[in-house]
Amino acid sequence: MSKFIAAAIAAGLAALATSYGNAKVISKTVESMARQPELAGQLRSTMFIGVGLIEAVPILAIVVAFLILFV
Repeated sequence: MSKFIAAAIAAGLAALATSYGNAKVISKTVESMARQPELAGQLRSTMFIGVGLIEAVPILAIVVAFLILFV
């Protein structure tokens, strides 16, 4: 029973942290684009790299949750 709770906490906290991180990155990028529109393309590509790295966190958390459940 406790391993189900541990897996749910791992997945849930990873989802919360990822949503907060993505919101922070995207809001700061939009703010930067508003301040310097000539750098919008470069900022956008950097943002996509950052969001991609942030999105790796919940994928790893799901792997850990499955390991908790089945090992």
